Amino acid sequence: MQAISVEELKARLDAGESLHLLDVREPAEHEEFNIGGTLLPLGQIRNMETDGIDDWKDQEVICYCRSGNRSGQACMILESAGFTNIKNLTGGMLTWAERIGM
Repeated sequence: MQAISVEELKARLDAGESLHLLDVREPAEHEEFNIGGTLLPLGQIRNMETDGIDDWKDQEVICYCRSGNRSGQACMILESAGFTNIKNLTGGMLTWAERIGM
């Protein structure tokens, strides 16, 4: 698992890159504030309910959560499930809100 900073991710989004963003928070957190990621809560990833993203296995996937903890767990699980290019957003949405804004 690699890490990506909020600044690097923001620059890539601003440049118009098409990215696979995976939000592993709960639905209420996602509704409150998100950066356009596909919602797949950590509990579903733990249960290997990843059918919706299985076509991303050989592509870069950037996971994020509130602080970076749950997304770090999700990254490890997805790597063990055969995902080959997983990145964890350092600091999650807390750092995003602090440095980039909401």
